[in-house]
Amino acid sequence: MEELHQLSAPVTVALIVIFFGGSLYISSRISRKEENADGYMTGGGRIGFGIAAASMTATWIWASSMYASATSGYTYGISGPIHYGLWGALMILLIYPFGRRIRAVAPRAHTIAEVMYARHGRSSQLMLAGSNVLGSVISLTSNLIAGGALVAMLSPFTFTQGIVTIAAGVLLYTLWSGFRASVMTDFAQVCAMLGAVVVIVPVVFFAAGGPQVFVTGAANVTPEQANFFSSEAFLHQGAPYIAAVLAYAIGNQTIAQRLFAVREDLIKKTFITATIGYGATIIGIGMLGVVALYAGIEPMGGDVNNLIPQMAATYLPGALVAVFFIMIIGSMSSTADSDLTALSAIMMADVYGQNVAGKAKADPRKMVWIGRITMIVATAIALYFASGQMNILDMLVFVGALWGTLVFPVIASFYWKKVSNLAFTASVLAAMACFLPVRFELIPMTGPVGFVVDLLSVVGIGVVLGLMAFGFFGLRAAVVVGGVAAVVSAPFVIGFLHDYNVLSASLVAYAVSALVCTILSVRSNVDFDFSLIARRTGDFDEREEEVAIVAEAEAAALGVEGPADLGRKR
Repeated sequence: MEELHQLSAPVTVALIVIFFGGSLYISSRISRKEENADGYMTGGGRIGFGIAAASMTATWIWASSMYASATSGYTYGISGPIHYGLWGALMILLIYPFGRRIRAVAPRAHTIAEVMYARHGRSSQLMLAGSNVLGSVISLTSNLIAGGALVAMLSPFTFTQGIVTIAAGVLLYTLWSGFRASVMTDFAQVCAMLGAVVVIVPVVFFAAGGPQVFVTGAANVTPEQANFFSSEAFLHQGAPYIAAVLAYAIGNQTIAQRLFAVREDLIKKTFITATIGYGATIIGIGMLGVVALYAGIEPMGGDVNNLIPQMAATYLPGALVAVFFIMIIGSMSSTADSDLTALSAIMMADVYGQNVAGKAKADPRKMVWIGRITMIVATAIALYFASGQMNILDMLVFVGALWGTLVFPVIASFYWKKVSNLAFTASVLAAMACFLPVRFELIPMTGPVGFVVDLLSVVGIGVVLGLMAFGFFGLRAAVVVGGVAAVVSAPFVIGFLHDYNVLSASLVAYAVSALVCTILSVRSNVDFDFSLIARRTGDFDEREEEVAIVAEAEAAALGVEGPADLGRKR
């Protein structure tokens, strides 16, 4: 292997100061002396197309997704990044039809969990909020791991120094203005990321040997890795990721937060633009893993998290190593700040705003400080877990599959009047109870158990494809597509799919939640009025503003200068 090119300590420090200093400057330019709660959570729901599309792209293109795409390419060959990037892009596209429905019934909400509280009650809200707390902490942790690996590989500093520095930098510029700081810095970060990818991927490819590497390195790959239509790649990577990212699209608060932030008339083109940007970037960066596979490169320390920085340090000249460093720091920061703002919104709106103080009595000023404290605590927790350096790809797939228990009940709750709180809660708990034993093989997947898992997986295939069809084409198309998919896949699935525990666990989660939710909903007497959701959700600052307006009007009527003088006048 060629000698690794590292950045010197002064250059590393300078790049970190420039990047996070620039982000802090942008944040300070948009900060207010006193932030309001709604602006801190969703920017007031008035974010324009350019900022929204850039933020959505930057949030989805995180350092972990780059690393995971490269890992997929290294593990499964050329089809690995295709599966990872293509299906991830499809799921971004899938958000907009459901997103328009969500915004139509809850135009001024802040979190999906908040909407579920208005739709069902506390149990469904806490399930969504709890899963998002877990998901965002894991996401934040995985981004710190990616950043720490980068610093340790490309500079004289250690992994621990890297994760602490990056965590402090992200927290510094996000803490004061929350979501508004996140989306404004995302715009600059995504421009840097996309520009760097366009330059770096071709340079590494040709430095590693160009097209000739696929000839000289053919001996380094297995027949499955060389096969573009590899069934192993699809069953281990493609299919589980289809299920996982569908769950991410519906259940992830970082995505929902941008859905509630962008202007309602801009939802479609925002998510279409993000789809294209994500797909091209992630597939491109994932090809570095394919090049590493053909070039016979072994990940340093046996840790696939080191693969991308290792490729950069091996094949890039010093100046481009600095550009690569900024690219990864930008991708990591864009999602880390989204995780922090998502966690703060959950604690502000779902925990304090709905369950502690109550909507009518919530103090917007106190909410903002709760959001800031949440960010500090979350950063500390993520630093603690990041020291374990867990496998990023496994973490992402696990969280996505976990959210799969929620997808059908959440979507059904926005369209079907008969979905009850019991149906929602029972379906999620039942799906979780079935998901965990299959995912972690707590019971032998043989005999009747294996058959039942395969049978449920067939139903799960129909549910996943049916939900996709439903988003774009409606209920009739969903029933047809789902039914045909289940029938066609059954002969190929029953008898062997239980051997692929990651995929089968995800499909079982979809199947069980859909079956239980449907059965209990059909039997319920609920006839929900969706107009209630808009009345039960809304701005937390609105009540305070209305009080101030009334006070000013009263002061003017009495001939005094303002509310303070009004009190003295009385």
